Amino acid sequence: MNDLVNLLEYEERARQVLPRMVYDYFASGAGAELTVGANCSDFDRLRLRPRALVGVGNRDHSTTVFGQKIPSPIAVAPMAFQKLAHVDGEMASVRGSGTAGALFVASTMATYRMEEMAAAATGPIWFQLYVFKDRGLTRALVQRAETAGFTALQVTSDVPVMGLRETDMRNAFQVPPEFKIKNVESELPPSDAEMGDALYANCQFDVDLNWKDVEWLCGLTKLPVLVKGILRGDDAVRALDHGAKGVVVSNHGGRQLDTAISTIEALPEIVDAIGGRGEIVIDGGIRRGIDILKALALGATVAQVGRPVIWGLSLGGEDGVARALTLLRNEFDNVMAQCGCRTVKAITRDLVAR
Repeated sequence: MNDLVNLLEYEERARQVLPRMVYDYFASGAGAELTVGANCSDFDRLRLRPRALVGVGNRDHSTTVFGQKIPSPIAVAPMAFQKLAHVDGEMASVRGSGTAGALFVASTMATYRMEEMAAAATGPIWFQLYVFKDRGLTRALVQRAETAGFTALQVTSDVPVMGLRETDMRNAFQVPPEFKIKNVESELPPSDAEMGDALYANCQFDVDLNWKDVEWLCGLTKLPVLVKGILRGDDAVRALDHGAKGVVVSNHGGRQLDTAISTIEALPEIVDAIGGRGEIVIDGGIRRGIDILKALALGATVAQVGRPVIWGLSLGGEDGVARALTLLRNEFDNVMAQCGCRTVKAITRDLVAR
């Protein structure tokens, strides 16, 4: 990996080493994958207006979210079935994230139990939650996340049904039966033990999830709740009105609804709509440190990175994740300096030409 100089090269190398079906599962999206492409290309279209002669010899990447200081505004997005990419799966990702100073968001659909990931963490950790038809199962997941030491919850709102992922259809992709959803499996009665896989979760997501359910969920926990999958300003306001403390501007990496608006395009409207009432996280299309600066300039607090972490994981496990995230953080540091920003707070909207 020492010869790889950016995360796009990480992806190309991962494409060469992963089984074709596995690479396609992580890389592909819904439909013609127009949103997958737009997530990246819309970042590229933004132009920067750097400040001159600021004096940037000492730079601080740290920021604060929900009153917790974190080493950088970089987070690892929640992603399912990471054992497909490496035998150590999410355990390697959480350890590598801590080494690189990145916040780690664990997925409900992980191949390790949340308690195992929390015990391995050396940095800040959040938990991503799917709401199941079985509210007892949902409540149990929330309680376990609190007990394990996760400090925030992201509830996913953009999977009423699974997106039409044509590449997976073409490949007849299925998660190998040995890769169980450990967080769900441990909550099932013995008679349902064999249903603790992707099929079970797909059948049991609550298709009728609505804002009252968000309010119910927020009432279950003292942890701050973010609603993930927000692409509209009015929905961001509704999320906060129903008890959430923030939103995740996300289109599920382009894996749900093709031609949905890119996340960086949606961000300014959402920032303006909520007017500082809550935290704003963004994911989708972040491939370079310069993308992180643009996202923060337009109002995000934290930028989540997904697929590049999988590529690092596939190439070197824990070390690969740490290397990929450190490369991204070094790029971010370089761009901060060039734009005249000593601190994250100095990254403001006037840096982006619109």
